[in-house]
Amino acid sequence: MCGIVAYIGYRQAYPIVIKGLQRLEYRGYDSAGVALLNGELSVYKKAGKVADFTNYVSDKNLVGQVGMGHTRWATHGEPNDRNAHPHYSESKDLAIIHNGIIENYAAIKQELINSGHTFKSDTDTEVLIHLIEEIKHKTHVATEEAVRLALGEVIGAYAIVVLSKSEPNKMIAARKGSPIVVGIGKDEWFIASDATPIVEYTKNVAYLNDGEVATIDNGKLTVKTIDNETKIPFVQELELKLEAIEKGGYDHFMMKEIYEQPRSIWDSMRGRIDADKGRLRLGGISEFENKLINAKE
Repeated sequence: MCGIVAYIGYRQAYPIVIKGLQRLEYRGYDSAGVALLNGELSVYKKAGKVADFTNYVSDKNLVGQVGMGHTRWATHGEPNDRNAHPHYSESKDLAIIHNGIIENYAAIKQELINSGHTFKSDTDTEVLIHLIEEIKHKTHVATEEAVRLALGEVIGAYAIVVLSKSEPNKMIAARKGSPIVVGIGKDEWFIASDATPIVEYTKNVAYLNDGEVATIDNGKLTVKTIDNETKIPFVQELELKLEAIEKGGYDHFMMKEIYEQPRSIWDSMRGRIDADKGRLRLGGISEFENKLINAKE
């Protein structure tokens, strides 16, 4: 299950993105990668663990206040460096990260090859970013509009984030079937597969619905459907606490969960057991009391 993290704001993006990818390691993956906007659209990716990736980029230019990262679980194409995300478009003006499967990618890929596109990977994801760029060049629209039009042509499931070198103050995300959450800070924005990479920075989030495209452009969030209907995002407050997603000094999350079992059982019983009076109250069962008493064997 792939992991997505992205940031646009006033801080350096790489430390936020890489910490977010580490928090998404529980999903399982076979490669990791990051794209950063820093005058260039720099893409770095590597098969293996996030730790292998951080070693790989230790001598790279990691400066930039806009960036996105991805952990991949291979579907189309074997787990190696070239199939890892992010993927460039033909001109390398655009880059994409993607969770999901584009079912009709083979037919689209053949059409794009016939139009002169060259592919560097075996993935369905690279086909999608090439399609977005093809539409952008043919229709002369902004990147977010090209994304919306391209998604109208694909069949499958996706959660995507797209960056553009020529539009460096912009970040586009979309979902269908795979979750995407947008974190809303003060003059900064976060995008992720789930809330775990975001909760450290902001409690205010908006979850995209299926078929929605979100654009963050110069500090403003706009949400449209694939059918070009403008939506008002519903912003809610996260109840998730940071300590709940940290390892808490344990080497592995599984070890943490094992040792937390007594506390978890205790928490689940709070307010339901009165030890002094010897009473047990399960509110969800009370309305079925008579049915349970009269139940036949």
